[in-house]
Amino acid sequence: MAMQISDWLSAQLLNATLRGTTFTPPSTVYLALYLSDPTAVDTGTEVSGGGYARKAVTFAAPTIENGKQTVKNNADVEFPVASADWGLVTHVGIRTAATGGNLLWFKALDNPRTILNGDRPKFLKDSTLVRFAQ
Repeated sequence: MAMQISDWLSAQLLNATLRGTTFTPPSTVYLALYLSDPTAVDTGTEVSGGGYARKAVTFAAPTIENGKQTVKNNADVEFPVASADWGLVTHVGIRTAATGGNLLWFKALDNPRTILNGDRPKFLKDSTLVRFAQ
């Protein structure tokens, strides 16, 4: 399943392409973990505490895959070791900043996981977790 676009990014792209409004993309984007669906309006519950921090993620150039433009993460994304239970992680999101910022895209995990004290979540390079298809 491809990631869904947020309302914020959708408005930015529409304004930039159809109205000539300047859009400055973030220089770095971050993978965030969620305990609930972030939704297009960015209302989900992100993991917090216990050593959690968003992780910077980079992407390879887009390619056509199954007839769709697709980009994938070009390196493993490894979160810090949990120093407390984080809970059941059900969704991921791509955000514009290490803290705060705006939600760009989001997706439900194919296999939600409960992250316990001592766990270290990791998403492998080219994982379907962090893949966009437009």
